[in-house]
Amino acid sequence: MSKLVYPELSYKINGILFKVHNELGQFCNEKQYSDLIEQHFKSLNLYYEREKILPPSFESELKGRNKVDFLIDNKIILELKVKRFLTNEDYYQVKRYLSALNKKLGILVNFRRKFITPKRILNSYGKE
Repeated sequence: MSKLVYPELSYKINGILFKVHNELGQFCNEKQYSDLIEQHFKSLNLYYEREKILPPSFESELKGRNKVDFLIDNKIILELKVKRFLTNEDYYQVKRYLSALNKKLGILVNFRRKFITPKRILNSYGKE
C-alpha cells in the first residue's frame, strides 16, 4: 500500500494554487502568480524560500543558473509555469531539482490553462 507524501502540506499548497488561479485567471505572468502565492504563504505562516538557487551540477557551471520557484517548509518544491502546454522537459526540470536538493516531492502547475491541475512529482531517492 502506498503512502501519500506530505498530505497536509501539499493539500494547503494546492488550495493556495487554486485560490490564486481563481483570483488572477489564466493570463497573468509568472511573477504575478508568484507574488500572490507568496502573500498566501505569509498569511498562513508557511516557511518557504522563493527562487532558491540550486548548487552547480558540474564543476564549471555558473552559480545561480538554476532556481526553484519555491521550496516550502524545506520539503516540497513548487515549480510554476505559464505556457500553453507542459512538456516532458518541464517534468524533467522538476526531477532534476528534486535530485539536486534531495527532496521527495515536487509540485508542477501551469497557470495558463483554464483549469489548473497541479502535478505531484516524486523522487523515490529523496530524504525528508
